[in-house]
Amino acid sequence: MTKNAEHRTITRALISVSDKSGLADFGKFLSQAGVEILSTGGTAKALRDAGVTVKDVSEHTQFPEMLDGRVKTLHPRVHGGILGMRDNPAHRDAMEAHDIRPIDLVVVNLYPFEHTVAAGGDFETCIENIDIGGPALIRAAAKNHRDVAVLVESADYPALMDEMSELNGATSGALRRRLAAKAYARTGAYDSAIASWFAGQEGDNFPERLTFSAERRQMLRYGENPHLAAAFYAGGAARPGVAAAEQVQGKELSYNNLNDTDAAFELVAEFDDPAIAIIKHANPCGAARGGDLKEAYLKALASDPVSAFGGIVAANRPLDEAVAEEIAKLFAEVVIAPAADAAALEVLSAKKNLRVLLCGAMPDPAAPGMTMRKLSGGYLAQQRDNGRVEVKNLKTVSKRAPSEAELDDLIFAFRVCKHVKSNAIIYVKDGATVGVGAGQMSRVDSSRIAAWKAAEAAEAAGEKQSRAIGSVVASDAFFPFADGLLAAAEAGATAIIQPGGSMRDEEVIAAADENNLAMVFTGMRHFRH
Repeated sequence: MTKNAEHRTITRALISVSDKSGLADFGKFLSQAGVEILSTGGTAKALRDAGVTVKDVSEHTQFPEMLDGRVKTLHPRVHGGILGMRDNPAHRDAMEAHDIRPIDLVVVNLYPFEHTVAAGGDFETCIENIDIGGPALIRAAAKNHRDVAVLVESADYPALMDEMSELNGATSGALRRRLAAKAYARTGAYDSAIASWFAGQEGDNFPERLTFSAERRQMLRYGENPHLAAAFYAGGAARPGVAAAEQVQGKELSYNNLNDTDAAFELVAEFDDPAIAIIKHANPCGAARGGDLKEAYLKALASDPVSAFGGIVAANRPLDEAVAEEIAKLFAEVVIAPAADAAALEVLSAKKNLRVLLCGAMPDPAAPGMTMRKLSGGYLAQQRDNGRVEVKNLKTVSKRAPSEAELDDLIFAFRVCKHVKSNAIIYVKDGATVGVGAGQMSRVDSSRIAAWKAAEAAEAAGEKQSRAIGSVVASDAFFPFADGLLAAAEAGATAIIQPGGSMRDEEVIAAADENNLAMVFTGMRHFRH
């Protein structure tokens, strides 16, 4: 092949890796290509054990490792060999004068800081796993990518070996630029992880400079709409859910699938009893609990069987054959659960396009965390809404106190309400939603829509009266006027749960008493925009 001006032959490589996968074969390839290999510590030993000739960095620099290995590659003969520009006469003269030999390839993956933190390492252990020399080598090589190739993960060994084989031991400018971009992304992510950990150690949830990183898991066919490009990234604190799930069958997940599935799994995690949530466009069209998943699923589906078509089904228990057989009767896009037994997977496998995700565990709804939203030119960051109202937190404000059964449904309704777009009104009866009003500009409209949904579902099932009759109602925020509460009373509700705090609370309480409604205040709002 004709020599290209951007081609650079690799004559000397520096290799220092914590991840030894593929190292032996890679080292043998370089050695057979006539590349001199410089290395240190465990990497040098692993290469020698594989029969690869290695020169210690300390021999190359004529300076010993010191300070418990903290100083070994931080030396002019190393960084000068990486940073020296081959076509710059002044650089060449300086390198020759100081006996600095060029290093054409840097292969470094960093101390496993992120893994150490995830494994629960103590403060000092985490500090010792902050790499200093590694990032310096990577950044130096990436800066001088015109002359130097840099590899930061073993997955790129094959690409480099293929190109060296094709170009008689050289690399192309295009490959070096691509590798340099990847290298800077890696050091950026590494520094971000360290900065976030330090902020956490200081108890600073909102540091002055917020850094975060994410790893691309999948290029998506398109975003919310077909004309929008999109990709799926995973990052942040580990949490069971979509980002960590194993897809065991079905078509490729779409942007909307991922968004809706996340919403479904976070909702169903709110409940201790066997529970099912069915989500459409990030809002629940049905949620229920039962003695087992099959009962919960049938109750959730009955809430709005029309909207459930093409929805997302989430379970908070391992799927069994009985519930799988019911789910298979519905056209669903995704099913997500912590696990599934063999019989359930066999049933669902008949639906070839159905995406089945298994997460291994359920997320803790009470766990702290952070959520972010992009704005034009900025971000909004806030704590995850991990508020959970219990019976002991409720304040009865009406003359009539709710019954034990009403209290049970009120708590269930308010937990569902937390996951519905505001303004949100939820009708619940016997541990299942019977009407959901979501995302309206007026709370009274949400209340009317939820009541209409309850009546429509009952009519479709051949029932003689609306399912809202005898139900309880949850509102994600206070009723600013009595009209929303009156709409619920007209629909047949018997009890209300709401945050309270309106200037007209007394008016709303009076309306509840006039209609013999039991009403409790939570003191906690769940706006979801």
